[in-house]
Amino acid sequence: MAASGVSSSHFILLFVGLSFISNRAESIKYEPNWKSIDSRPLPAWYDQGKIGIFLHWGVFSVPSYSSEWFWYHWQGPQPFASVVNFMKDNYKPDFTYADFAKDFSVQEGIFNPNRWAEIFNASGARYIVQVTKHHEGFTSWPSKYSFNWNSMDVGPRRDLVAEVSSAVRKYPNLRYGVYHSLFEWFNPLYLQDRNNSFKTQDFVFGKTLPELYELVNTYKPDIVWSDGCNGPDAYWNSTNFLAWLYNESPVKETVVTNDRWGNGALCHHGGFLTCHDHYNPGTLQTRKFENAMKLDGKSWGFRRDTALKDVISIEKLLQNIAETISCNGNVLINVGPTKDGVIAPIYEERLRQMGSWLSVNGEAVYNSRPWTFQNDTVTPGVWYTQRKDLKAVYAFVFNWPSGDFTLAAPQVTAETKVTLLGYPTSLSFTGLGQKGIVIHIPPIPFNQMPCMWMWTLKITNLAN
Repeated sequence: MAASGVSSSHFILLFVGLSFISNRAESIKYEPNWKSIDSRPLPAWYDQGKIGIFLHWGVFSVPSYSSEWFWYHWQGPQPFASVVNFMKDNYKPDFTYADFAKDFSVQEGIFNPNRWAEIFNASGARYIVQVTKHHEGFTSWPSKYSFNWNSMDVGPRRDLVAEVSSAVRKYPNLRYGVYHSLFEWFNPLYLQDRNNSFKTQDFVFGKTLPELYELVNTYKPDIVWSDGCNGPDAYWNSTNFLAWLYNESPVKETVVTNDRWGNGALCHHGGFLTCHDHYNPGTLQTRKFENAMKLDGKSWGFRRDTALKDVISIEKLLQNIAETISCNGNVLINVGPTKDGVIAPIYEERLRQMGSWLSVNGEAVYNSRPWTFQNDTVTPGVWYTQRKDLKAVYAFVFNWPSGDFTLAAPQVTAETKVTLLGYPTSLSFTGLGQKGIVIHIPPIPFNQMPCMWMWTLKITNLAN
């Protein structure tokens, strides 16, 4: 000990200090009310990661027509004529939605969760959220609370949650999360509770909560993405479940949740806010939010009749990412696999394109924070992030910035330096007095451009 220059008393003080910090952390108990639940800080990994992949995959992937709401649009209170006619034209009169489950084949030799995970890792995403139960009620794991309507009893005859989560977790950069619908369109217990003005909770305590506890204890997800706010948050017993999740569950230190825990919670309470699908407010948000968006503009689930024009371009996808993270959001990008377990080539292409872009520009995305300005007031199509650890501001430029390129927001200093991520040499620039900069972009041959879409300028040592 003496040779190290540190006395035993120092070690005792260090141990006592660490014990105090540990005990203090353990003493934080979240109460089952929104004020306490909302006070829990988001685990840092979520904000640092920025980009996730959403997987909508279930019995709705079998008809693969219209959308993942196929059953409701076929037999709900206001049926869609197109869906009704689709069934009349293609299936026998006594066919039921449950009959689709046997064809949720997930074929051996076609479905390969390890290939999925390789695609997700190549995309540059940092987390995956799998739909484990949509509003149709079918569970993608052998739930004890969904007898004969789960992936082990019918259809695949396998535990899809276990297979996908295990494959994803082979990659250190990826975390695994679960989507779970609180309600089910046609479940008699839910309909009974609803007809009782949600004064009874037979469905909540007999189905929804047992499934949630089962999912968390069995698969230990880092995200619990709730959906289906069809009832008050008090009816769903949401704060009690979240208090358990944050205080006692096996993922209490790492788990992240959203805001879809009942009608009163949406866009107000929980972990990060989603507010509505494709939530991209375009202005700085004080609370962390997530922009859940589709690659197929018409459906979260796979559609057999998808046209190329329905699929978002890589340029628009990257622009969505820039706008979202500039305003304190994450992006959750949806993919709908086929019933056989295939990620269609067009969606794989988008994910790999995103990954190739992030391999050059990820420095401006991962671990970034919103800057003082979100977008530029002079040059349209420019959005900002910052990395305080690198003393850097990043400008995402939607259109190639040839020649003299003006930005109104940055305030330069004598130490300011400008580079283009992926380009080997620094760029010259001219400061515009107290605020503003003109960056001189040299002629760069196409085959030497650092990437093919949305370029990133890195500006260090600014005054603001």
